Amino acid sequence: MFSSTTESLLIFIIISTLLIVLLISFITFIVYRYQQKQNVYYKDLEELKIAHANEMLQSQLEIQEQTFENISREIHDNIGQKLTLAKLHLNTLNLNDTGKATIQLNDSVSMISEAINDLSDISRSMSSEIILNNGFIRALEFEITQLNKSGLFKLKLQVTGEPVFLESQRELVLFRIVQEALNNIVKHAAARAITIFLHYNEQLMSLKITDDGKGFANGKNVETGTGLANMKRRAGLLQGNFTINSQLGNGTEINIKIPLYEN
Repeated sequence: MFSSTTESLLIFIIISTLLIVLLISFITFIVYRYQQKQNVYYKDLEELKIAHANEMLQSQLEIQEQTFENISREIHDNIGQKLTLAKLHLNTLNLNDTGKATIQLNDSVSMISEAINDLSDISRSMSSEIILNNGFIRALEFEITQLNKSGLFKLKLQVTGEPVFLESQRELVLFRIVQEALNNIVKHAAARAITIFLHYNEQLMSLKITDDGKGFANGKNVETGTGLANMKRRAGLLQGNFTINSQLGNGTEINIKIPLYEN
């Protein structure tokens, strides 16, 4: 009787010990797997952060490249012509004809003053300073002013809601999207009127760019066009949504929705 009880107790202890060992092993395995998954998660997260930083840097470099291209075109097409004409007036001065000489001098001074003002505007646009110091809306206003100077387009900006300053890198990328859209319109749309609508609510910034250009068959070249693909990619970089609607002869509408706060 005693031997049977001792044997049963011993079996119980062995089974309990085995169960405890199995339980500890199972918990250890679960913790190990969890740590593995956590390590993979943090590794993927770090890679995403690096990729995001690289995308931001690439967008900033492209902004600078576009800015330098605009500066080069402005100097060649506008400032260069004004200074050349002013030089021509001064070289052809006839001091014997006081009246004509006075008009030429006044015209030359006026053209040189305009060139100086244009150079001042260019100096402001040579970096991202206007965005860093004044924000996205002021940068848009400056860009619109520069394009309106050509007299080829009628641009206007409408802002509704309570504007929110975003992190500077995000605003740079957003500004690059607008630049890309405007460049596409200027080069390909044959438009006369361009309107930028900007609306803020508690969670989203909604940006709409419309033109009265020639448009295209809806869906055609939306994915294959480099400029449009870049805009869509950058909107995704900002966790935003990019859509485009167009019809032949009825212009184009670009819609971008960006969350005001990053997840």
